[in-house]
Amino acid sequence: MLTSSLAAQALARALACGGTFAEIFYEDTTEWSAILSANQIENAALSRPRGAGIRVYDGLRSIYVYTCDVSPAGLLRCADRAAAAVTDTKGSGRDVTLRESVTPNIHKIALPVLSVPAKERADVLRAVNSAARAVSDSIVQVRAGLTAKEQHVIIANSEGLFTGDTRTYTRLACSVVASDGKENQTGFFGPGAHMGFEFFKTRIDPAAAGERAAKQAATMLTAPYCAAGEMPVVIAGGFGGVIFHEACGHSLEATSVEPGMSEFAGKLGQQIAAPCVTAIDDGTMENEWGSENIDDEGTPTTRLTLIENGVLKNYMIDRLNGLKMGMAPTGSGRRQDYTYAPTSRMRNTYIAAGQDDEEEMIRTMGDGLFAKAMGGGSVNPATGEFNFAVNEGYLVKDGRIVSPVRGASLIGRGSEILMRIDRVGRHMTMEQGVCGSLSGSVPTNVGQPMIRVSKLTVGGK
Repeated sequence: MLTSSLAAQALARALACGGTFAEIFYEDTTEWSAILSANQIENAALSRPRGAGIRVYDGLRSIYVYTCDVSPAGLLRCADRAAAAVTDTKGSGRDVTLRESVTPNIHKIALPVLSVPAKERADVLRAVNSAARAVSDSIVQVRAGLTAKEQHVIIANSEGLFTGDTRTYTRLACSVVASDGKENQTGFFGPGAHMGFEFFKTRIDPAAAGERAAKQAATMLTAPYCAAGEMPVVIAGGFGGVIFHEACGHSLEATSVEPGMSEFAGKLGQQIAAPCVTAIDDGTMENEWGSENIDDEGTPTTRLTLIENGVLKNYMIDRLNGLKMGMAPTGSGRRQDYTYAPTSRMRNTYIAAGQDDEEEMIRTMGDGLFAKAMGGGSVNPATGEFNFAVNEGYLVKDGRIVSPVRGASLIGRGSEILMRIDRVGRHMTMEQGVCGSLSGSVPTNVGQPMIRVSKLTVGGK
């Protein structure tokens, strides 16, 4: 465990050759995972990554050095290497005094996963497998994974901060393949939370999770291909929020905004979305997948309104980019682990609930597409151009859902889709994912109510 006295000594050494700011991120993590495939439990594994990273500001440049040797000698050697890379010698070496601070923990853990007997953990995976295979004779493959992670972090910096946090994550991943002997279709569901094993007693039924993924695969197997064209599109809640996350959210991170590589750079206070759109990035939601008590720079997490009634209100800002932009951090500095320096990242990002009736938005849309479940895609944050697969889609004719369709994709630009949203439903839901960026992969929630986009390009076969 990193003590305040050792941290102060290492920070002073990191500033010995100059630099204006130094930070230590110490991590001690326990990770457990198991996979069921071909009706058998396999690949159960337990690991304990532990290490520390030291960051020094060299003007507006950041130097980052990390080590898995967290002995006093290893940490001081890491600090010396960071100090040796400093080119701005205007900052002078100085002693560092640390003041320990404790942030209240809003994420209560009732039942740590590793405290649960192995049979109960395995039963979760078996329930997924049995329920998925019972959906249809077309289900030929079920793969279920259960992961648990308990991450202890300590963060100290040369401004006197010494604080820490414990994050407990549990996630179930269900991947299903349906086949007719000629072609395959897949279904996926991956619920998770900032919780222990109580997740399966209070939030998620493993059998229902397996059934959901299997129904998606079986439905898409027999669906005709989607026709291409420009049409109104209704996007379901939950994972439908991945479009906002990818096409708009990344463009609101300081990582893209500060260097001008965002279509929304310099637009604070301007109308960038329809008046019915309010978007939030909230790291304070109790026991949610993307929540923390503090971010990975030691800043308390926040509830940040990004867009309010269509007007851009805030960016997501980490410490270094905030320094460059002349703006305060927003508790958005995140990293995968100690091998990455932090940068601005999303947490629980969603379009807030609106006032529109979900049935009405389909009934009045005419001919179009109902995108019930979104898949992967690509986006250019500088332009906002995106292309996303629709994992489960339905053809709408004259305001009625008439049949499932497969092979659909949604193509457009983030700024355009925001302005074309003309309905926002009343019931916001979120789903879980892992977002990759400059500071590695971090748990994030995406969410929204059901929304309607008046006009969007749909790609087909």
